[in-house]
Amino acid sequence: MKSIPTYRVIAAAMLVAAILIGIASCHVKAQSEFMRGEGMPYDAFDRLPKTDLDVAGATIHVGFAPGEMALPKDRIFDWIKASARAVSIYYGRFPVSSLRLLIVPVDGSRVRGGTTWGYRGAAIRLPIGRDAGTGDLKRDWVIVHEMVHTALPDLDDRYAWLSEGLAVYVEPVARVQAGDLTAREIWLAMLRDMPKGLPQAGDEGLDHTDTWGRKYWGGAMFCLFADVEIRKRTGNKFGLQDAMRGVLAAGGNHEKDWPIARVLSTADRVVGVDVLTRLHGEWGSKAVTPDLAALWRDLGVRLQGDSVEFDDRAPLADIRKAITEARAR
Repeated sequence: MKSIPTYRVIAAAMLVAAILIGIASCHVKAQSEFMRGEGMPYDAFDRLPKTDLDVAGATIHVGFAPGEMALPKDRIFDWIKASARAVSIYYGRFPVSSLRLLIVPVDGSRVRGGTTWGYRGAAIRLPIGRDAGTGDLKRDWVIVHEMVHTALPDLDDRYAWLSEGLAVYVEPVARVQAGDLTAREIWLAMLRDMPKGLPQAGDEGLDHTDTWGRKYWGGAMFCLFADVEIRKRTGNKFGLQDAMRGVLAAGGNHEKDWPIARVLSTADRVVGVDVLTRLHGEWGSKAVTPDLAALWRDLGVRLQGDSVEFDDRAPLADIRKAITEARAR
C-alpha cells in the first residue's frame, strides 16, 4: 500500500477544521445577528421572508431566522395559532391587530425565553430549540406569556412587576379557558410557586423591590388577590379578566405608553370598584405579607400529595371556579 505523506494528512485535517470553524462561525454570526443589536427585533425581522397567520381578527407575521428546525413549519404555525387563540379567549380578542413574531432556532428542545417590544409596533422574539417536538411546544408557556404582554400598555421600569406578574397570572388561566390545561394543574402551580412572591427582609414594596421573586410572583400574587377581591365586591359578576379587557377596549396595549395610575383607574372604572388602585396603594410602597394559607382555604384548594383537592363547600369556591371559566366575548 502506498503511504500518504504526513504533511498531506495534516493539511487535509487543517482544511476540514477550517471548513467546520467557518460553518460554526457563520452559524454563530447568524444567531448573534438575530439576538442582539439596535433596532431589535424589527431591523432583523424586516429582512426575512414572512408567513402571515390570521387569528381572531389579527394578523401574526411570522419570520424565521436562519437555522434548521426538527418540526415542519406547519406544526409550528399550528402552535402559534393555538397560543394566540388562548390569549384571544381571555381578552375577548387578540390584543393587537398586527404582531411580528420572530422565531430564532437555537440549541436544545424547548423555548428558551422570549422578549416583547412595542415601540415600533407589537413584536415578539422567541428563541426555540431546533430539536423541539410537538410535545415540547404543547407544554410551553412562554409564547402565551409573551402574547399577554401585548395587552398591557408599556409602563415605567419600576412597575415591571405588574407587566410580568399579569403575564404569569393570566397565561395559565387563559390556557385553561382554551382547554389546553386543567384547573387542577394551575392551582397546583399557584400553591407551589406563589410563596416565591412574598416579601423578604429589606423589602420596600412592589414598586421599589426589583427581585425576581417579587417581580414575577409578587406581581402574580397582586393579580390573584385583586381578582378575588373584585369578584367578592361585585358578587362574582366581574373579575380581573373584565378589568383588563376594559383597559384593552380603552386603547391600552403594548404599543402605547401609559402611567400605571391610568391603567389601574381604567380597569377599576370598568368593574365599578377601586380594587386595583387601592391594592397598589397598599402593596406598592411597603412590604405586605398576605395570608396565602387563608386564601387557599377560602378558595377550597388543598395540596394532596402531588396534586390538589377542591373543596366546593369552601366560602369562595364559586370564585375559584369562575376565575378559570371561559367568558363570553
